[in-house]
Amino acid sequence: MNQTYPISNGSSFPLGATVTDNGVNFAVVSEDASQLYLCLFDQEGQEQEPLPFINKHKGIWYMEVLGLKEGQHYGLRADGEFNPQQQRLFNKHKLLIDPYAKDLSDKLVWHEDQSAMTKEGQRHTTDSAYCVPKSIVRRVTASPKRPPRVKVTPSSRALYELHVKGFSKNLPIDEAIRGTYLGVISAVGIEHLKSLNITTIQLMPCFSFMTERHLELLGLNNYWGYNPIHFFAPEPSYAKQDAVVEFQQMVNGLKEAGFEVILDVVYNHTAESELDHSSVCFRGLDNAHYYRHQDGQYLNYTGCGNCIDTYNPNSIRLICDSMRYWVEVMGVDGFRFDLGVDLGRTDHDFSAKAPLLQAILQDPILSETCLVMEPWDIGPNGYQVGQFPRGFLECNDQYRDTIRRFWRGDKGMVPEFATRLLGSRDLFHKGQKNALTSVNYITYHDGYTMKDLVSYHQRHNLANMEENRDGHSNNLSQNFGTEGDTDDINIQQQRLNQQLCFMATLLLSQGTPHILGGDELSHSQQGNNNAYCQDNDMTWQIWQDIDKETRLARDAIQNTLSTLMTLRKTYPILAEIRLEDDPLYQHTTPDKIQWLNEQSEAMTIENWADGSRHFIAFTLIPADLSSRFWIVFYSDDTPLNVAFPAESHSIKPLYQTPGLSIKDGALYCAYRGVFVGQF
Repeated sequence: MNQTYPISNGSSFPLGATVTDNGVNFAVVSEDASQLYLCLFDQEGQEQEPLPFINKHKGIWYMEVLGLKEGQHYGLRADGEFNPQQQRLFNKHKLLIDPYAKDLSDKLVWHEDQSAMTKEGQRHTTDSAYCVPKSIVRRVTASPKRPPRVKVTPSSRALYELHVKGFSKNLPIDEAIRGTYLGVISAVGIEHLKSLNITTIQLMPCFSFMTERHLELLGLNNYWGYNPIHFFAPEPSYAKQDAVVEFQQMVNGLKEAGFEVILDVVYNHTAESELDHSSVCFRGLDNAHYYRHQDGQYLNYTGCGNCIDTYNPNSIRLICDSMRYWVEVMGVDGFRFDLGVDLGRTDHDFSAKAPLLQAILQDPILSETCLVMEPWDIGPNGYQVGQFPRGFLECNDQYRDTIRRFWRGDKGMVPEFATRLLGSRDLFHKGQKNALTSVNYITYHDGYTMKDLVSYHQRHNLANMEENRDGHSNNLSQNFGTEGDTDDINIQQQRLNQQLCFMATLLLSQGTPHILGGDELSHSQQGNNNAYCQDNDMTWQIWQDIDKETRLARDAIQNTLSTLMTLRKTYPILAEIRLEDDPLYQHTTPDKIQWLNEQSEAMTIENWADGSRHFIAFTLIPADLSSRFWIVFYSDDTPLNVAFPAESHSIKPLYQTPGLSIKDGALYCAYRGVFVGQF
């Protein structure tokens, strides 16, 4: 039966559903709607008579419904002009999710009845309430037992990219929590993470997300989660029972174990996608304002069919409110922003002074978090590496490509390799940003794993059912003579050595290292470099029943990680050198660096110009003269003897890959490798 609830004026703040002393206050942005309706659902899921909102102020509809309680399921309907050419898609037949809801009744699954318009461009009149999750009135507060934020020294920070399901699905733990938030913080999960000596867990997207229409039709799932329907509610499929509580518990558990926790967030587009796809939230409430458009078409700067208009004040407010919620209530310590250039666009072009970027940096809560930007999108002038304002770290793809080319043995790479080792100061200029601004990585989720980087020349993405057209075609990889798996022991050893060279280079470079979760396990995706739709053993980490090759590789890679992370934490100069020609450090006593050739003599102009060179070394001397380091990189396989630096009497090895060793007062390089010594 329909139940009548009395209505009072309520308040336009805060947005969303807020429990009051007398009921629930609802406040929703919809600037162009002619009428907004609140739809309540009873315990059997039956929709009650819609309640029209009675107030509108500055584009915000609001009212208080007396007698409602926490736990009430509800949705919204918006009436108004239906004019796709003007980006107005109001359709009262479509149930809409409250953009500020903190919890949803179900995971959203695409259905054609969610569309606001037919294929012919007319208003779609089928009611969608049966296939849209209901928003839930819920008080969500910070966990009273939440540990304080782990204070990470910037020079010691190392990011570890973790997929909640992929990390925990195959862990030897209770079946009920495999693939879940709670599985991540199982005893064995925490033990593994702590063994790596990393500081920061970068969670792949945990906003509630939906599988794209084309994947649904192919029988595949969105695995990565870069297709959000909402910016507040956590993904329910990662929960055993309660996604909100269990996400908080995961964050608490990671903090108790000593980790900083940051969340990969997608504020650049939503799962509503193209105009004729889904109308389940933003599109039905205010399509013309939430999404970027021109001449009746979406501006597809994201490659996903639509992109959020982050120049719109309501979008800026929504994103900042969402960020504060995930920090203050859900407990995260920062964010990694997917396709971040879209967040820095004004009308169309990118600006470091864009309102959203400035809003984040001036916010006393958000500005103190760890902020990592993916500094590109696919729109005009979409490549902006090094151009974000101070306060953001930036993913550095030029580092990735240079390191891959150097270790592949490409000619003429030494000068650029040296530039990347020293923090890419051609991109992050001295006097403006320090080297830690550069987030250095060799592998990320969207590409080869490190094992596949040394095992495949070509992408193998047929399982994605796009005829192997998707994913990068030029991966700068090296398979050492055989494509894919091999029983050849020599090739296996070469591949392992290459993985160790990659990992050692990453952790001996100036900047902030990013490690792809699973690389320490020598995990392979069978050559798939775009596994966004592979929710299976291709992407889930394998922990048991591994072969001898993988077991040896895991031990060696994890030892490299742990050893070099200890060195970075002990000797900050390995992550951030302070040179006298950098105005950022003019108030300090400078450190010193000297570049050396294979005779351990200072590099000459001729040495730098030698395109056949595959050797580079340098010494680092901290300002306090407490220690001296000699670091060597050799990317050829021709044996080489390297003299010790002139000022050294003996060298204490701190780390070396298998082919490098001290013999008869010199460094012997049997084949390519990395060496770190102290003198």
